[in-house]
Amino acid sequence: VDNDRRDLDMNSKDVDAEKMTRFVRMNELRLVTEYNPVTAIGVMQSSLQLHLLLITDKMSPKHPKRMRKYQAAAELFKGKILFILVDSNLNSNERIVSFFKLKKSQLPALAIFHTPDEEQDVLTLDEVSVERVQDFCNRFLQ
Repeated sequence: VDNDRRDLDMNSKDVDAEKMTRFVRMNELRLVTEYNPVTAIGVMQSSLQLHLLLITDKMSPKHPKRMRKYQAAAELFKGKILFILVDSNLNSNERIVSFFKLKKSQLPALAIFHTPDEEQDVLTLDEVSVERVQDFCNRFLQ
């Protein structure tokens, strides 16, 4: 999906149905999935139970730079955390912003959510960087 082909080495003797299923699940969504009514079902049904949301204004001139850094960080946690983009300009996403007790004036922000127990944390940002995303995720994983 992200214009990047992923191949599973089928010559390996240890490839079984479970490993093949995991490979497909890890690669069925984009590195960063934009949350909208079409992708919501895939996000909710993901086998990854840890979701990291970048809640930001897609119309901001800083958006392309933020996304490049967010995608680079997503590569580091592929198969561990589902990276999601939430456009704060969409009315349908207002409930997500309020769920994490954020105001538009506090954005951009990262919100991490563990689906089984609904544990969560939020980090407001001046700017997105690979290091800040990585540190935030690593702290939550510990």
